[in-house]
Amino acid sequence: MTPPAELLTAAAIAAMPGNAKAHLLNPEATRVSKSLGAATGLSALGFHLMTVPPGRAYSEYHRHLYEEQCFYILSGSGAAVIDERRCAIGPGDFLGFPRNGAAHTIENTGSEPLVMLSARTNLEQDVCDYPRLRKRLYMNGTDEAVVDYADILSISPN
Repeated sequence: MTPPAELLTAAAIAAMPGNAKAHLLNPEATRVSKSLGAATGLSALGFHLMTVPPGRAYSEYHRHLYEEQCFYILSGSGAAVIDERRCAIGPGDFLGFPRNGAAHTIENTGSEPLVMLSARTNLEQDVCDYPRLRKRLYMNGTDEAVVDYADILSISPN
């Protein structure tokens, strides 16, 4: 019997191909992701099984201005860098980043893959800051535009 579309069995998840991706601003930040949310029809919530190889970060150090994001560590060991503070992380640890919150990344500091569940709100538009690179990413659907902080023109109301 075929399970309903809303159910992904452990065997089905294991058989899913992973999407290997390097970060657009940091080719050394790599991960393999399985989109569990998309596979079950979720559109407003992104939910991924993410694997980060040893010696890599999952993303360039960043913060979202509008999306919320969280991680639950399943296996492996690593470090969360939150507002430039390094914190050791391992299985059972949870990280939550509210919108307009702390800049962060997660690094695999161990010798085994770092495996975690990642969830985020899937907004049509978001803005993401990369404070170490002094860049801002504007996202509008599949369109993305990266600008240097120096090129951002802020207009104050009179």
